[in-house]
Amino acid sequence: MLQQQRLNNKGEKYVIGPTGAPLTLADLPPVNTQRWVIRRKAEVVAAVRGGLLTFDDACERYKLTNEEFIAWQQAIDKHGLAGLRTTRIQQYRE
Repeated sequence: MLQQQRLNNKGEKYVIGPTGAPLTLADLPPVNTQRWVIRRKAEVVAAVRGGLLTFDDACERYKLTNEEFIAWQQAIDKHGLAGLRTTRIQQYRE
């Protein structure tokens, strides 16, 4: 489910985030995020689907495995945001 890219009044690309508000690169979770709550996961997925970040850029930026990001996408597709509520495997990052 790809989203259409849009430009705000500052000329920045944005997509509609999980809360329904515009989401720009500046609005994404910090690079050093360690606590991945539902909203943050959904924001990163929306950014990739909307073209703000590439799949590879998102994984590199947030130190995610390909499998972890794909699992987020599949959880949203299958169960909506509630699918991100729990994870079967939690990885602790240093």
